[in-house]
Amino acid sequence: MHNLDAAGHVRGESQYLDDIPVQRGTLHAVVYGSPLAHGKLRSLNLEAARRAPGVVRILTAADIPGENQIGGIVPDEELLAGSHVHFQGMPVALVLAETEPQARAAVKLIEADIEPLPIITDPREAAAQDELIVPPRTFRLGDPAATWDACAHIIEGVAENGGQEHLYIETQGAYAYPSEGGGVRVHSSTQGPTAVQRHTARVLGVGMHKVEVDVVRLGGGFGGKEDQATTWGALAALGAFVVKKPVKLVLSRHDDLRMTGKRHPYSSDFKLGLSADLKLLAYEVTFYQNAGAAADLSPAVLERTLFHATNTYFIPNVRATAYSCRTNLPPNTAFRGFGGPQGMFVIESAIAKAAEQLGVPAWEIQRRNLYQDGQEFPYGQRLADCHAGLSWQTAEQKFKLEQWQAEVDAFNQQSAVKKRGLAVMPICFGISFTKTAMNQARALVHIYTDGSVGISTGAVEMGQGVNTKMVQVAARTLGINPNRVRLETTNTTRVANTSPTAASATADLNGKAVEMACRALRVRLMRHAAEELKLEYEGLEIYDEQVLAAGKPAETDWEKLVSTAYWKRVSLTENAHYATPDLWFDQTQEKGNPFAYHVYGTALVQATVDAVRGTYEIDAVRLVHDFGQSFTPGIDRGQIEGGLVQGLGWMTMEELIYNQEGRLLTNALSTYKVPDLYSVPAVVDVEFLETPGHPNAILRAKAVGEPPLMYGLGGYFAIRNAVRAFRPSVFPAFSAPITPEKVLMSLYAAPAAEPAPVHQAATVAPIKP
Repeated sequence: MHNLDAAGHVRGESQYLDDIPVQRGTLHAVVYGSPLAHGKLRSLNLEAARRAPGVVRILTAADIPGENQIGGIVPDEELLAGSHVHFQGMPVALVLAETEPQARAAVKLIEADIEPLPIITDPREAAAQDELIVPPRTFRLGDPAATWDACAHIIEGVAENGGQEHLYIETQGAYAYPSEGGGVRVHSSTQGPTAVQRHTARVLGVGMHKVEVDVVRLGGGFGGKEDQATTWGALAALGAFVVKKPVKLVLSRHDDLRMTGKRHPYSSDFKLGLSADLKLLAYEVTFYQNAGAAADLSPAVLERTLFHATNTYFIPNVRATAYSCRTNLPPNTAFRGFGGPQGMFVIESAIAKAAEQLGVPAWEIQRRNLYQDGQEFPYGQRLADCHAGLSWQTAEQKFKLEQWQAEVDAFNQQSAVKKRGLAVMPICFGISFTKTAMNQARALVHIYTDGSVGISTGAVEMGQGVNTKMVQVAARTLGINPNRVRLETTNTTRVANTSPTAASATADLNGKAVEMACRALRVRLMRHAAEELKLEYEGLEIYDEQVLAAGKPAETDWEKLVSTAYWKRVSLTENAHYATPDLWFDQTQEKGNPFAYHVYGTALVQATVDAVRGTYEIDAVRLVHDFGQSFTPGIDRGQIEGGLVQGLGWMTMEELIYNQEGRLLTNALSTYKVPDLYSVPAVVDVEFLETPGHPNAILRAKAVGEPPLMYGLGGYFAIRNAVRAFRPSVFPAFSAPITPEKVLMSLYAAPAAEPAPVHQAATVAPIKP
């Protein structure tokens, strides 16, 4: 089945937020953001802006009828700055004008008197000053401190990874207008309609039942519209609620880049102990997360980092500690992988450093330590149905790893200017929201009297093909043609209390709810058919819109069956609720069973570095991925390819730079570079691993949204290996992204000292809680 949106997209017929017809009298909103990253807001001079042509109203924190608070996990984020500003671009005032250009012109006339306060941009500095979003958390397994003496090799180091701009094609935005009874209707470009509804109601001081949020589709999200869309939805709703007119707020690209949070940068310390036969025995790691100025989703992202701190390797003794550090940058937020990639980068860096100092390929250490069934994660969950070894073996054999490495070595021996590097990137990624309560979903299914079907779920379509999957689940379950099924918009009045479209769990949660509702309807219709046709219920089924009795066509089809059911007053509507079973996690013990299942895979990545210029190419990525029993292979393959390239971009070229004043320097597409067509590997070979899938996955097809991004980490280590093929004495710092500038500096750095000895050192002590 093809992606339902494909034809509409290529014809320009698909509707996004900015395509919604504008009502008469609509006002256009533009946000005045703080020019300073930290300070006391003494006063605002709005007089000139109020007199500007077309301006109808300027709203500040004083105009908020409810609570000036949109913080979710931690209530620490004001919608509009009250007495202090905490990052450059923090919303301070909302200008409402007859046209967008008029609103933008008026914003330039606003003057703010802000008393500067000290600015922090570095997470380690924030931690040293005890500027933490939440208390630090630690996951433990075994006893690393008691294990160091038994280690033949001990490796220590630092790993740094930068942030990443979501760069969705459709910027943040919302369109709101008053509704009867003192309510408001909000069209929002959000992954979390219920979050927009909840916080808008809080800001307006009304019940959630008076706020309706509707989403048709998003022009990309990648996590950036999970919680961060709330600000713009609530601001548009505030304007509509106060002025009693429709209000449209769509950020310009520049404002979106400047005002919104990104993937979290991390600075991390690691210590890794190995046996003489390269078994990983002990691992200590301390993560310093740059959360930005408010919590947003940082505590949950931090938790996911801890969950994936050991990637796909069994280490019997682990202590992983994470600090969520408050800085004066825009609040950082969810991004595909949700903290998992940051944790994986550190363990892969530790293994790479160990390999370099021991003189062995990193993949030799990797494959000796892959997870196996029955082993325990540091968070207490036991492995079952583990395919880490199978994916590695399949990739190693199919892509001839040792032969490929030999070919790379041969190339490097005969090439003086260009050098190649090969890296292996295995992954293990848990599927579920790690907050157990969020693992629930509902579906509302209507069968109309002509046999067509309408479905409402909490899933938001943002290019990942979830609507197509929902249609396919319904069509398969009901035994009808997919053309009969329509997916309605995601709307908080039809399906309430939804979890955001995130965590790679959306298709599973909402698909299971759709399946349950359709099964209930199917049973109801079959019982009606048995009564109507005087047949045994047990032998009845629907296949290809034909009712079958004991495998043979009965005297009715789908349309007739639905019609007669209606006239017999059989309900043709079903509302189903699904909650993932057997999930729990105890934060007091940091132990539990947080994931429905895990996804595995192994990628082999080759890069070629031009040792004169410092430029590079990712030549080939060949990977084996655990899809389970995919029923949309085209969509799933596309998710693997897209996630891979996005991960490569984060690791190689997407460099976010803020100065010491908290100002974003890479604030345009001329200075922030993302992968284009020419950055995509010349060869991307995706192989489907043959596995039975998992019963908690929809139709046993495993999630594909986030796991493939981690394959991009292999690009970093392939480039690093190519650099070291040119200069074996060079040991570049583990600092991502590995831009051409960093490559060039590594290639021609001063002669490196001998690598730090492999030694038995004291335990790395984290800073005080």
